[in-house]
Amino acid sequence: MSIFTLIQAGLLVGGGIFCFMLFIAWRKNRKQEADTRIIPVAIVGGFAHFCDTLGIGSFAIMTAGYKQFKLIDDQQLPGTLNCQSVMPTVFQAFIFMTAVSVDSVTLLSLVVAACVGATIGARLVSSWDRQHIRIVMSIALLIVAGLMLAGQLKLFPLGGSSLGLSGWKLVIGIVGNFIFGALMTVGIGLYAPCMVMIYLLGMNPLAAFPVMMCSCAFLSFFSSASFMRHNRFNSRATVTVALVGPVMVMIAAYFVKSLDMHVLAWLVCVVVFYTSVTMYRSWAADRKIMPSTAMKLQ
Repeated sequence: MSIFTLIQAGLLVGGGIFCFMLFIAWRKNRKQEADTRIIPVAIVGGFAHFCDTLGIGSFAIMTAGYKQFKLIDDQQLPGTLNCQSVMPTVFQAFIFMTAVSVDSVTLLSLVVAACVGATIGARLVSSWDRQHIRIVMSIALLIVAGLMLAGQLKLFPLGGSSLGLSGWKLVIGIVGNFIFGALMTVGIGLYAPCMVMIYLLGMNPLAAFPVMMCSCAFLSFFSSASFMRHNRFNSRATVTVALVGPVMVMIAAYFVKSLDMHVLAWLVCVVVFYTSVTMYRSWAADRKIMPSTAMKLQ
């Protein structure tokens, strides 16, 4: 059995178990969730996963949409976001695994590193200050976006066309994805940092897509299972996005695969800059809330 076949089998088994658990939860909760407005949920979730396939990420978009239109109860929001992302991410992983011939050892090594980081490294990272992580990541991504922009403008060479890593570059990739997997436990997305790492290590920007999507697909199995076991999610909204999300993923994937390497590098640059700005805004928003909360406690 090849490594690619092993990963695909894992995605199928994980996806199948998730669908079974989701069906059981939906049957159990369908009466109390009957007032969930599935059409606006489908629109917000579908658009979010279209953007997710481009590397922008879906959580921020879904959170903003659900809060703006009061679609999901705040208590159920984290679990719903995690569970809604499972099937679209599985489709993303399958599509880009077959579309991009990434080196199998590189793919498996980085995916395993992210999963180990999310389980073992989370114990360390969970004690870190989230605000410090946000501002450091925001500044770092902004600097990298500037470097990528300079590379695109031919000010100095950057990026490459390789579809695999070896030697010290593979070691850096494994360590990097381990850290990115761990950072997901404090709300720092894996997509943009992984894109940056792949690009700076001299790989084809398109190679980042199967790496980051397979990583997040396997991570989502574990994160969603916990919310489902404790029934801390909206199953009706999750079923809706589980059906609509993969369709939007396939549309967006066609768009990404049709881009040439130069245009794709521009897309990565925009995504990294956008992520830097959103992290800064999250840091600034929490900074305003924290002093007022402290005053109330006094």
